[in-house]
Formats: sequence, structure tokens, C-alpha cells
Amino acid sequence: MAEILFREAIKRGLAEALDNDPNVFIMGEDIGEYGGAYAVTDGFLKQYGPKRVIDTPISEAAFLGAGIGAAAGGLRPIVEFMSISFSLVAFDQIVNMAANLRYMSGGQISVPMLMRAPTGAGVQLGATHSQSFETWLADVPGMRCVCPSTPYDALGLIRTALKENNPVMFAEPALLYAMRGEVPDEYYEVPFGSANIQRAGDDVTLVSYGAGMRVLAAAADELAAKGVSAEVIDLRSLNPVDYDTLLTSIEKTNRALLLDTSRRKGGAMAEIASDLHERAMEWLDGPVVRIGAEDVPWPYNRGLEQEVYPQSSDVLAGLQKHYGI
Repeated sequence: MAEILFREAIKRGLAEALDNDPNVFIMGEDIGEYGGAYAVTDGFLKQYGPKRVIDTPISEAAFLGAGIGAAAGGLRPIVEFMSISFSLVAFDQIVNMAANLRYMSGGQISVPMLMRAPTGAGVQLGATHSQSFETWLADVPGMRCVCPSTPYDALGLIRTALKENNPVMFAEPALLYAMRGEVPDEYYEVPFGSANIQRAGDDVTLVSYGAGMRVLAAAADELAAKGVSAEVIDLRSLNPVDYDTLLTSIEKTNRALLLDTSRRKGGAMAEIASDLHERAMEWLDGPVVRIGAEDVPWPYNRGLEQEVYPQSSDVLAGLQKHYGI
């Protein structure tokens, strides 16, 4: 299998869609001549032309609204936000319009729109560019929300997203654009709602998604050195969530820890933890442990940002406190 960058995997999925479906087009800020803030669409303007790769004004509400209209009219737009932090400007369009049109029209209008956005902290982008609003958007009925952690999953999930007739938020961890991973040449897809057991284990279940998987991998290595076998699960999909895989793992390990590189308070992991307490209490030897970032604005300073960002040491401290391991 070829080893490619995370951003190259996404680019391959987008190129496939543009090549195979004339109804697909991409729009967003600086995606054409500049090639995208993270070089994902580099070369697309020259290859596909300005009718299919559209540079937009700095108005997320306007171009996201245009995407909704295009999708409702039979096209399949791919809308790129320069940062998921900027999706706030378009939340009314995303939540009230894109997610609800199919329901409000009694199934007469679909919105097959893919929204892409870099997400997360750890790359010194400051407080207003480091948010992780996929944890909010995962709560919205009528849309899908996914976040890959490897090039393999990035390509597989984007292929699935581009067949979905509901709007999809595709959150791309900014920390991972330059990571490498193996991607097969043969075609494959990664279904929504299918978690991935990255590492099998018997003593504790560790769960995260996106950039959090790096933290869990380091924690699992440290636990292994102590003789503790951790099962590491990548959610991949935040809506829908693969509860079957989580419950099967907890039934085996009797312990669970959820890590979110966003803030611990609120968000997707808080909701999942609550569900697991209701559905897996008879198997748990203690509470579902939650680890997340400190409840402060993201610092720009590298050292301070790392202090706020959850580390493997926080995972180990949480397990020691609640489970004594």
C-alpha cells in the first residue's frame, strides 16, 4: 500500500468526486488560486476551472447558504470553511436550514452537501481559530458529523460522505494534515457509525477521535509498560455513534475513559459518557472517566497551549484516580 499524507487522502477523495460527478463543485475562501489554507485544493482551479472550484468572498453565511440552495436544486456542493471556528457565522444556515429542510419538506427536498473544515487546537492558531465545533454539530438532528484520525479513514469517510443525501460536517484535525499513513490503491469506503478498534486490549477501554487518537496511543504504550492492556477505539463518526463497539469493549474491560481534545465541559464526549453510564452500568467497575482540555480560551503561546491541551499524562492520572491502574 502507498503511504500518503492526510491532506493528500482528502484531496484524492475530492478529485474522485469532481472527476466522476458533474454535479460536484467546491467553494470556499482561498481554495482556488491560493490552493486552500492547508493546500488540500492545490492545483484544482487549473485542473477543473472556475465554475467547479469557486473562490468566495469572506462571508460564510452567504456561501454556505448558496451551497444549501445548490444542493436543494440538485447539485452536490462541497463547502470549505477555512476554520471550523468560522462556522459560527453560518450556524443558522447549518442548523436551521441545511439540517432541517428534508424534514420540513416532508422528504421532498434533500441537501446532499459536504462541509469541510480544519478543526482543533495544538497548532498555535489562537483562541478564535482553535475551536472544535464538531462536538456541537454532532448534536444536530438531520445531519452527519465525522472526524478521521488517519489518511485511510480520511479517504474512506469522504467517499461515504459524497454519497450521503443529508448534509455532512467533515471535521479535519489541523494537527494531522502532515501525518502519513497507508492507503490501499483499491477502492474502499468507511461507513458512518463504524468505530475502529485501533488496538485490542482487556483491561481498559480508551475512546477518542481525530487528533485525540495520538494522545491515546501514547497513553496505551505507557500503560503497556506497566502491564495494563488497553483497548483503543477511534469513534471516527460522532453522529451516528457506534455504541455497539463501545458496549462490547466495556463488557470485556469493565473500565472506560473518553478523551476529547476539545474542552471537557459539554460536547460529544459528555453525551456519550452519559449514554454509557445508562447502558453499561452493570459492567462498569467505576465511572466513565472523561478527559479534556482546560476550560479557558486557547492560548497562542506554544507552552501555554500545551498546558491546556490534554496529554497522555492526564489519561494516566484519570485512570489512576478512578480505577487505581
